[in-house]
Amino acid sequence: MSVRLLHRAAPVVLFIGLCRGQNTPVPLTLAQAQNLAIQNHPQLAAARLNASASHQVPLELHAAQLPQFAGSLSGVEADNGSRLAAGLLNNPALYSRIGAGVSLNQLVTDFGRTRSLVQSADLHAQAQDQDTESTRTQLLLAVNQAYFDEMRAEAVLKVAQETVSARQLVSDQITALQRSSLRSTLDVSFANVNLSDAKLLLATAQNNINAAQVQLANALGISGQARQGGFKLSPEPTPADLPNTVEPLIDEALRDRPDAAALRLEQSSAERTVKAEHDLYFPTVGVAGVAGAVPTGVSEVPGRYGAIGVNVNVPIFNGHLFKARQTEAELRAQAAAQTLRDLENRIRRDVEVAYLNATTAFQRIGLTAELLADARMAADLAQSRYDIGLGTIVELSQAQLNVTSAEIANSTAVFDYQAERATLAYQMGALR
Repeated sequence: MSVRLLHRAAPVVLFIGLCRGQNTPVPLTLAQAQNLAIQNHPQLAAARLNASASHQVPLELHAAQLPQFAGSLSGVEADNGSRLAAGLLNNPALYSRIGAGVSLNQLVTDFGRTRSLVQSADLHAQAQDQDTESTRTQLLLAVNQAYFDEMRAEAVLKVAQETVSARQLVSDQITALQRSSLRSTLDVSFANVNLSDAKLLLATAQNNINAAQVQLANALGISGQARQGGFKLSPEPTPADLPNTVEPLIDEALRDRPDAAALRLEQSSAERTVKAEHDLYFPTVGVAGVAGAVPTGVSEVPGRYGAIGVNVNVPIFNGHLFKARQTEAELRAQAAAQTLRDLENRIRRDVEVAYLNATTAFQRIGLTAELLADARMAADLAQSRYDIGLGTIVELSQAQLNVTSAEIANSTAVFDYQAERATLAYQMGALR
């Protein structure tokens, strides 16, 4: 991770640590939330560790091409001159001795099989890196969605609070008029019903705030109880306009999505495995050498020893094992190709759906503003008609309900659009 990102996130981490246990909201921007999640979330940490582990596999396989050097120290107390008579095809003589020596084994060639296995493992490790990047983008999407969900919930809470205040005032006014016999008990009942409905809206909005704060804390990789005061979120600028067509976005997604890149690498890895399994049919050639000394032992055992040899292992028949392994590798490679094809189809679908949703969300910003203006005008007219006795409390109540609904839709439209744009960026592989 770059020093710049660490520098940007450090104040947030420090501030959360200082405020932990206090009922004080922590100021937080979207960029800070993303950086904090990237550094702190255990899911991303686990993905990085798994990717690092996968990079050790090529080294493990490459070790077969390097010299294998070992030392030995042996002491034997034997029935001198006796021989093994059962259990083995060779028939070595046994002598009491103490000896020390070294052995060296070197693979000369296996006609490219180990090299193919190393390449396959390296491609798989690169795929794991792309899986880590995919996990990172999923985490960033979760942070964006939780961030805008909380801002949406805050907007609804503000509308609910204003609605309760307004309807409390109306209820008090109508109650006073009823006491002066200027309004009926029915009017008071409708006003109180509207007030109770507003209080229910307020309670629901407050619960949604609490739930959104827990969701955001989880997306940041911290305990939901770690920030009792929640966060004070900063507004984000409205994203730039969408392009006129979706095709360039689909092309970008197919090129940049990390999960697609991971599957392409896995397909290449499977193809290298096919070659490695085919190379099982070829012989392997190796060199082995030993040398050592026998400082003490019976006279039949020389005081030193040494030997070098070449071993050629030629496969002849093994019950069709190699054929089955090659066929298995070929089928897995074909399956990887089909999996990649399926993912590309789903990417096209997901980008198109996200584009349509974002377009509709952008249109809703203007439409909800018009709806709110019309609802307020209708409410003003209904209030005027009610004040002069031409309208009913039912008409006024419905107008007030329309205003509340329009205010909620209008206050959340921008956050809905920002959340949809984050989803579109994720589907394109552009969420960084």
